[in-house]
Amino acid sequence: MDEKLVSIIMPTYNCAKFIGKTIETVINQTYKNWELVIVDDCSKDNTEEIVNDYIKEDQRIKYYRFNINQGAAKARTKAMELATGNYMAFLDSDDLWKKDKLEKQIKFMEENNYNFTCTAYEQIDENGNILNKVIKTISKADYNRILLDCPVGNSTVMYNVDKLGKFEVPNIRKRNDDALWLQILKKEKYIHGMNEILMEYRIRSNSISSNKIDLVKYHWQLYRKIEHLSIIRSVFHICYWGVIKIFHIK
Repeated sequence: MDEKLVSIIMPTYNCAKFIGKTIETVINQTYKNWELVIVDDCSKDNTEEIVNDYIKEDQRIKYYRFNINQGAAKARTKAMELATGNYMAFLDSDDLWKKDKLEKQIKFMEENNYNFTCTAYEQIDENGNILNKVIKTISKADYNRILLDCPVGNSTVMYNVDKLGKFEVPNIRKRNDDALWLQILKKEKYIHGMNEILMEYRIRSNSISSNKIDLVKYHWQLYRKIEHLSIIRSVFHICYWGVIKIFHIK
């Protein structure tokens, strides 16, 4: 049976320091029928030059550049528009995949007839050193469970485009990945978790998600403006998220 095409969605911005290693983890996948769709949100470093060097060696890599900075949500949506695969996987431009990530996750999906999945992952520092912290996933989560604390690593997610179609990423600067999963869960009842570590998540001191206090306002936008939750429910979710994430109870 022919391998189905997997489109790998990679928005990037000023990630020249890391993107080469990330691309290499795609090139080294045991599953070979993929396309990597990189949308550059008008980087000011030499990201484009680095990506073009890889394109010269591998035509499965596609590159599109915005003329003005539009934010990660717009870049992710553009990459999804350009994608042509049967499956869609997501990979941030500083994270790393295990070499059998695609092969194992597609097998997991096809054997169980799952349309929307994620995996466990571990954390690394800016230099790629393992931090000995594993983030496990749960066997399945619905809309309300994801709304609560979103136990999903962006660079672990894959979904079946043939079954679910394409989506537009809600246009908020931060937490737009969470917002996308919620959109998908309005169409597919569950996201199913594969509790095997198949991704390495890079912790960066200056990352867009490193300031947890600043994230509160973006959670408010997600709950109120995008998901249209009541004020009371929105406050509850922000408080719950704050206890879990800021004080590291989990």
